This record gives sequence, structure tokens and C-alpha cells, in this order.
Amino acid sequence: MSTNKILLIAFWTVFGITAGYWVVKIFWRVRSALQRRAAGEPELDSTRALIWRDPGPAERLDLVAGPGGTDGKPAPPFKFIEEHTTGSQPCVSVRDRRDRVWRVKWGSEVNTEAFCTRLAWAAGYFVETTYFVPEGRIEGITGLQRAKECVDDNCRFENARFELDEKDVVKHFDAHSWAWNDNPFVGTRELNGLKIVMMLLSNWDNKDVRDVARGSNTATFEYRTGKRGREARYLIIDWGAALGPWGGNVLNRGRWNAEAFAAQNEQLITGTDGEVVKWGYAGQRTADAVENITIADVRWLHQYLAAISSEQIAAALRASGGTDQEVADFTKAIRARIDLLGRIAPRPA
Repeated sequence: MSTNKILLIAFWTVFGITAGYWVVKIFWRVRSALQRRAAGEPELDSTRALIWRDPGPAERLDLVAGPGGTDGKPAPPFKFIEEHTTGSQPCVSVRDRRDRVWRVKWGSEVNTEAFCTRLAWAAGYFVETTYFVPEGRIEGITGLQRAKECVDDNCRFENARFELDEKDVVKHFDAHSWAWNDNPFVGTRELNGLKIVMMLLSNWDNKDVRDVARGSNTATFEYRTGKRGREARYLIIDWGAALGPWGGNVLNRGRWNAEAFAAQNEQLITGTDGEVVKWGYAGQRTADAVENITIADVRWLHQYLAAISSEQIAAALRASGGTDQEVADFTKAIRARIDLLGRIAPRPA
């Protein structure tokens, strides 16, 4: 075969792959836009909006129990309610002894979600109450499909993530979620801090309402405050695609991989341009994550992250199902990334 023919084949192959990529991308963008238009604007019944609250002294934070506290743990026995057929991982809903409803998920995101929610919460951000449950039994299971392989013949399971479905909370998901570039906090240190936490944990799946046809990972929860008032809390609801290598495409992304996570430590920050920090992160919406974060934003967030001890991080990893080796490796890598934030944005002497 001649050189010209080989080059021609290579050209059309690359052209076809590129064209196919953009056709698929445009398809999902258009479909998402149509879904948003059909859903209309979310009707928020809140007097104020929040994306962050002061977490208080770090030494008082229980990262083993997380935002739900020790008393908030799932209380067996668990009774089956239904299986969920959407989402990337097997998932069912159960009711516990205290009449609370939990979404139980298995698969590759279990450990990641349990830990990332704890660290984000310790930094002051809103998360869903999440626990790692190493084993248990679910009564009354019938007709499982995707989750069939996750529960044995005696209805027992291992290594599950329990996420609380809180009562009396108005939740705005999917087409009524929010966008990174369109929310009440654009340009604030609090929103930029959430982006930094997301990048620090290598959470590459930062889809938002603009991606609703593929699934938005942002949401707004309205909580009652007092007798009449409500406050809208803006949060990330899926932390499963983290603690591995970030990447701009599916070929170089991962999750819960300490070696690959640590290998990107020095790439997290690539430099500064005046007061603006430059990031090496790549995800679903890279530009929205990395742009316009200042040294002052990093310095503000670092004071909260730096106050979290390595012992607390290790305890949270262990409570999330990490092995001794994973706990040691992740703790070292996460501490290195926090220290990197401190070097790029040192506090004034």
C-alpha cells in the first residue's frame, strides 16, 4: 500500500472520529436544551440561597460519621421498597428501623462517594448524608434486575453506599438543577471554593443542568427554617467519579485509584497569571471549573482544608471502606494537594 493511500485512510479515520464526536456532543446539548425548555424554570420558595456555611473548628468535626453524625447511621433491619433503573450503578431504596428511607448503591462509586461527601462537608459545603455500610441484609426483596448480583440468596449484601432521602426537603433535580455558569454565586469565593474542592478530589463528572439529558450532578434542596421560611442550598449530588485520574475523555478518567490520583498531584496547579490560578484539571465541563479562580479564593478555602488533620482524613477514608494501603496512599496524596494550595496562596506574614 502506498504512503499516500495510508495517509488518506488515516485522514478520513481521524475526520470520521472527530465528526462523530461533535455530532454526539451536539445531539446531547440540543436534547438537554429541549428538556430544560419543557420543564421550565424551577419554582423556588426560599427567602435566601446558600452554597456554603462555616464548618466550625476542624478539630470538632467527626469525619468518621460525616454530616449525619453517629446517631444518623442507617439502623437495621432494612426493608426493601423498590429498585431504581436509572443511573450508572445498581441501586435500591430501603426503609430502616427508624422509618427513614435510604438509597442503597453498589459498584465502583461506593467508597468514593462516602469519602468525598465527608471532605466537602468538612470544608463547609452541603452534601447528602452518606454512609458506607460493609454488610447487611435487606428484607422483602423481590424482582431485582441490575441489583440482583449485589444481594445473595439470603438477601445479604456487602460494601454498599447508603444515602439518606430526607423528609420535608423540596429537591430540585435534573432539569430544575443549576449550572456552574448560571447561579446566585457566580464570581464568589464560595462557588470558586467548591470548584477547587471538586478539582482537588479529581471529580471529573461535573455535569450540570445543561447536560440534563445525560444526567445533571447539581441540585438545589430547599430546607424549612422556622415556621414559614425556607432556604435553598446548592450542592453537588454525585461525587462518585473522583479520587482517580481526571481527564477530558473516557479513555483517561478513573475513580478510587490512589496511584493514578497521586500521579496527578503536581498537575493540579500549573501556575498563575497575575492573581488568577491556572489548573491542570480536565472534566466534563473543564472551562467552567478552571476559569477565574483567584489566589485569594484559594487562600480563603485553604484555611479550612489545612485545618483538617491527616488523622481525620485517614479516619474518613477508613470509614468509607478503604483498605490500610488505600488509606495511607490517599491520605498522603490528599495532604500533598492541600499543601500545594497553601504554597500557591500563602497567608500574609
